[in-house]
Amino acid sequence: MGLIQEGVDLKLLTISTHKHPFNPGKIPKEWMKSTKAQGVFVDTKLNIVDAFSSLVTNDSYNISRFFSADFDILIANILAEEEFDVIHLESLFMTPYIHTIKRLSNAKIILRSHNLEYMIWQRMATASTQKMKKMYLQHLARQLKEYELDKITQVDGIASISPRDAIHYADLGCNVPIVTIPFGLNLEEYIPSERPSSSIGLFHLGAMDWMPNIEGVDWFFKKIWGNILKSFPEIQFYLAGKSSDAYRAPKKPKNIHYLGEVPDAKEFINNHDVMIVPLLSGGGIRIKIIEGMALGKTIISTSIGAEGIVYQDGVNILIADTPEEMLKAITTLIEDPNLIKTIGEAARKNVERNYDNNVLSKKLISFYNSI
Repeated sequence: MGLIQEGVDLKLLTISTHKHPFNPGKIPKEWMKSTKAQGVFVDTKLNIVDAFSSLVTNDSYNISRFFSADFDILIANILAEEEFDVIHLESLFMTPYIHTIKRLSNAKIILRSHNLEYMIWQRMATASTQKMKKMYLQHLARQLKEYELDKITQVDGIASISPRDAIHYADLGCNVPIVTIPFGLNLEEYIPSERPSSSIGLFHLGAMDWMPNIEGVDWFFKKIWGNILKSFPEIQFYLAGKSSDAYRAPKKPKNIHYLGEVPDAKEFINNHDVMIVPLLSGGGIRIKIIEGMALGKTIISTSIGAEGIVYQDGVNILIADTPEEMLKAITTLIEDPNLIKTIGEAARKNVERNYDNNVLSKKLISFYNSI
């Protein structure tokens, strides 16, 4: 929306998947008109045969499953008819189409990097205790690193989502221009609501078919939740997000509510008190943390969960990397509920300063012009 408001002439192409469908009928007509959006369905679901084949061919299956001949043809047809100044690739998963773009267009190619993908799998490999699984994850990480190193030489600029990722790119020898432009929000869509402080509820919002989320939530329930219940037996935990109703924590701890995919994420966040982000692996910016901050929520996160986000521990977020630290943070909030409001208000101000789309869109256009 920020680019539209700045008067950029856009043409949006998107891959439609089972997880992220493109349904024009549910999108405002004005937005469709402004973006001239088109989509192609691509089945990105895991295919065991293809995944096994990638071990032999040494292709990165993480990337190749996002390639579609139909989408490639759509790109080619559009480039044959129209000229563009900039082609913006949203994430590494769009880079398989660079060859077609370069063949048919002189536009500058900008990679919008959400994270360094290989680091996510590297961390999961490090955290895994199963030998065969660890070896496979290490293999995926090596494939992705080789792929990423190759692709960063083929683009004209990188718009990194976090300062830390920009540093990592530089460490990898990347010599194209890099700018840090974090994920942004249209703040008028995020209106905090008042919550009574008499009964505090904890919550987690995230897809429970994503390995880092499963790993982190398992760790929280195994190592922390039992001790919280000993001191506060009435406290409740609400787990929402895709497949969370199918997920069941080890030993089935008490007072856990498995809600599945909620119809309105903002309403769900507004209706609960303290967001828990217990990530032990993964990479990139947790968009849900920024959304929670925008809605004035106090968030307790591990350092990895809050990686790449501008924050002040103890002021607009609470960082807890061990079970002891997590228990202490939760205990502090329960014993002093006013802190929830204080930290939440500071979190909202943090988003207003650093994650307002109106500001970030201008910065991105400036980067385009510099390239």
